[in-house]
Amino acid sequence: MLRWFYALLPKEERFFELFAKHSRVVVAGAEALRSMLEGGEAMARHHQTVVDREHDADDITRDVLIAVRRSFITPFDRSDVKDLITSMDNAIDQMHKTAKTIILFDQRSFTRQQREMAEAIVTAANLVQEAIPLLSSINKHAARISSLTEQLSQIEGRTDELHDEGLRELYQANLPTNTSLAFFVGVEVYDHLEKVVDRFDDVGNEIHGIMLENV
Repeated sequence: MLRWFYALLPKEERFFELFAKHSRVVVAGAEALRSMLEGGEAMARHHQTVVDREHDADDITRDVLIAVRRSFITPFDRSDVKDLITSMDNAIDQMHKTAKTIILFDQRSFTRQQREMAEAIVTAANLVQEAIPLLSSINKHAARISSLTEQLSQIEGRTDELHDEGLRELYQANLPTNTSLAFFVGVEVYDHLEKVVDRFDDVGNEIHGIMLENV
């Protein structure tokens, strides 16, 4: 009698579909942000791609949160579902803020460290994209999930080093006053890039926590 009703309920598998879809959007946003830091005439187009993918990610995040409220069955604890998709969305939100800052200050050239940080963001996004489907069989893939989250942590540590190294060079290049616009814009770009990687580290921590609770 209630078969039709249960057929309308979001299934557990739909969560993984949405997570995977979101992770693909995040990768696309990361690749567009990296392309922005290559400079050139296509920066505005790449910026628009970041904006568009951030909007896509918001839509998917909303779908996940609605599904959590409507579902009797979730793949793991409801709070973990919410925290995971929120952490993923925070990563692309921060990419959007980074891209917006670059356009706002009409930044056209970027340091080696900034470009390496952008490359690290793409790497982190791809690690998350690989890890997400593995959550559907946590016991089977626990070792690989652990390895991927460890790699995310290592990327965060390396970008911290790039951030500090780049700021030091920026400071020295703008002596003696360090009051130039280039200095302040450079600091903003470095800080935003670092925050993107920090958000990916948060995603890694959420994934690792889910694994530990469900193995």
